[in-house]
Amino acid sequence: MTKLTIKDIAQRCGVGKSTVSRVLNNAPNVSEKTREKIQAVINQLGFQPDRTARAMRGNQESVVGIIVTRLHSTAEMQTLSAILKQLYARNITPMIVESQFQASAVSKYFQLFEQRQVNGVIVFGFSSLPLETVQQWKSPLVSLVRAYPDISAVYYDDENAIKALLKALYMKGHRQIGYLGVDDQDETSGRIRNQSYLNFCKDYELTPNMVLAALDPESAFQQTAQLLKAAPSAVLCGSTSLAIGALKYLQKNQQTIPLAYLGENALLQHFCPDLLCLDFGYVQAGKTAVDLLLRQLNGDHCVMQQKVPFQLVE
Repeated sequence: MTKLTIKDIAQRCGVGKSTVSRVLNNAPNVSEKTREKIQAVINQLGFQPDRTARAMRGNQESVVGIIVTRLHSTAEMQTLSAILKQLYARNITPMIVESQFQASAVSKYFQLFEQRQVNGVIVFGFSSLPLETVQQWKSPLVSLVRAYPDISAVYYDDENAIKALLKALYMKGHRQIGYLGVDDQDETSGRIRNQSYLNFCKDYELTPNMVLAALDPESAFQQTAQLLKAAPSAVLCGSTSLAIGALKYLQKNQQTIPLAYLGENALLQHFCPDLLCLDFGYVQAGKTAVDLLLRQLNGDHCVMQQKVPFQLVE
């Protein structure tokens, strides 16, 4: 038998979930008639609220669900770390899950969050996550990375970030700049960044040398060999993961070539301090996402979408 939720009780009583929650927590601002009606349905159905969720709430404490795509992503972990810092400072409990780029997983987690009475959600969007899936969550929500219509979002300036790195390499005298990117099926890390590279080559009359890889170091390692066949004077990687794979290939084959990448990674910079990188705003994105979600939790349901600025790291 499917476990009953607060939503089920609310629907049977013709009230909102918050009203049922107030009755369960013996909170005020519920008429005696409504309280008796809800309590009668609860008793009739033998409803038992989820103890774990209520314990996590601490009655007054809010819970925020966070859906990342990959727990091993260095970029997402920088953003997640900033999110957690903001939530902990406000005594808000996070519930972190991983979608692994599966829209079905996002739907499943929305159901879990509803059962656990989560107050709001921050979801890391991805290309194959449709708007219809995101709209399944009816409570406060902020999308990270992808901007959807009529949904508050925080996203990055992919196009201009790639241009800035290319311009920096160009100003250093490079005219044969290879680009290691991600397949166009990935809208942000792939298509937008790839097109920005091609547009730059066209505007500056450079010969494109672009090779695409999966968004992981091993794939980048394999594809770097193909990229270097055209003997580029410098290589730009579309993400930190790609830069790790490219650097590994160069070191294994004892090759030296100027390398730039979109992102910022302390470990990479420690072992190879001459890398050209770019602070893509991962930390700022996390802070902004929490700010937008708190606005909604405080009753401001105005949709706000903010593009995070980037900064070259000298």
